[in-house]
Amino acid sequence: MIDLFSGLDAWVIVSLLLALAFVLTFEFINGFHDTANAVATVIYTKAMPPHLAVFFSGVFNFLGVLLGGVGVAYAIVHLLPVELLINVNTGHGLAMVFSLLAAAITWNLGTWYFGIPASSSHTLIGSILGVGLANALINHIPLGEGVNWQKAIDIGASLVFSPLAGFIVAGLVLLGLKAWRPLSKMHKTPEQRRKLDDKKHPPFWNRLVLVISAMAVSFVHGSNDGQKGIGLIMLVLIGIVPAQFVLDLSTTTYQIERTRDATLHLSQFYQRNNATLGEYLALGKSTTGDLPERFSCNPEQTEPTIDALLNNLKGVNDYHSLAPEHRIEVRRYLLCLDDTARKVGKLPALDAREKSDLEKLRKDLTATTEYAPFWVIFAVALALGIGTMVGWKRVVLTIGEKIGKQGMTYAQGMSAQITTASAIALANVFSLPVSTTHILSSGVAGTMVANKSGLQGGTVRNILLAWVLTLPATVALSAGLFWLASKALA
Repeated sequence: MIDLFSGLDAWVIVSLLLALAFVLTFEFINGFHDTANAVATVIYTKAMPPHLAVFFSGVFNFLGVLLGGVGVAYAIVHLLPVELLINVNTGHGLAMVFSLLAAAITWNLGTWYFGIPASSSHTLIGSILGVGLANALINHIPLGEGVNWQKAIDIGASLVFSPLAGFIVAGLVLLGLKAWRPLSKMHKTPEQRRKLDDKKHPPFWNRLVLVISAMAVSFVHGSNDGQKGIGLIMLVLIGIVPAQFVLDLSTTTYQIERTRDATLHLSQFYQRNNATLGEYLALGKSTTGDLPERFSCNPEQTEPTIDALLNNLKGVNDYHSLAPEHRIEVRRYLLCLDDTARKVGKLPALDAREKSDLEKLRKDLTATTEYAPFWVIFAVALALGIGTMVGWKRVVLTIGEKIGKQGMTYAQGMSAQITTASAIALANVFSLPVSTTHILSSGVAGTMVANKSGLQGGTVRNILLAWVLTLPATVALSAGLFWLASKALA
């Protein structure tokens, strides 16, 4: 990491440190904003002492980030149109990063201050959409091209349906527990338990399940939400010090060979499907000289892009041997080929087997661009873990007492946590960002309805308002900041 600053001008170092501070601040806030939800049930049910619960939640968040991979990180990054991503190492690219981070931090702090369980995932995604749309308006690009709408729809669907699933599944789990053990003490609230047995802690097995499921929620939260910070830091590094980070410089000769082979096989794939794709890709009609001076992605430039990439990689066994400008070119070519392959994969004329082959080629193409150095993962893990250990009290009270008209029972806490951990783990498998806040809040609400405890209208209304308003508010805020920054740069 020390090498990061070698040879950089003072203003570049300041910009880099400021940008990294922004991202790590976002993750720190994410820690005490979102992770309060992970420990809310164990603290409220007195399954663990507050400070111990928060400490271990921080540890498991830390481990979740370290072991979670980068699939969700790049799902978030690819919300931005590929033209912005391939030209991120420009003034406008940096304005984009600072604008979306400032908007996300402002909204997260505001909702935390008022104790509203708003989602950091919604916040970040709204901020990214805002700069994408603002960029389209500023550059007179159709709004349909300002954002990667297919990725936005996929992520939007996961964010909308996961809380609904949490509500239904948690309610069903509770009903199952009531049918299995209708007279069990797990159906008591902490206050009822104290009055009945003069004990403040849950029964042993209930306590064990509450603790394990809370740590599971913390772990999967780290593996999902932590990746968003990883993606943002990679955007920052590519934008400010592109020579060192546009490609994974630790890539082995074997991995470079795989990238080269994937490019050749991609060309063969398109030739094999010439009858279906020839017109869409303008096969045989364009040459390398046709590539525009300001590089942008166009399916009709696929053949010259493949030729240019192979020419850049010819004889390369180590990315360190590539000149910095050639590294940037290789990244641009790889991103564009991947973007075109993604679009081709959506065409109905291709059969399922061909689409599967294309998906495998895409993974090899992006192996050296979709990565994160260990120090980035560690820094995000540390920020999220430390953030977990402060600021949790405001949201715990909301989750435990203010969603339902009655306090939460042990069984309700277990049902909500098991559902939340399972839902986020499933989302991680498909590299989809989801909201811990909304899944858990919805899960608790689902158990309250299943238990016929009733819901507190005021709190539920605030949570729904935060859910509905977060996207438009952060879209407007980040778009406004990006517009101001762009005007200043102009």
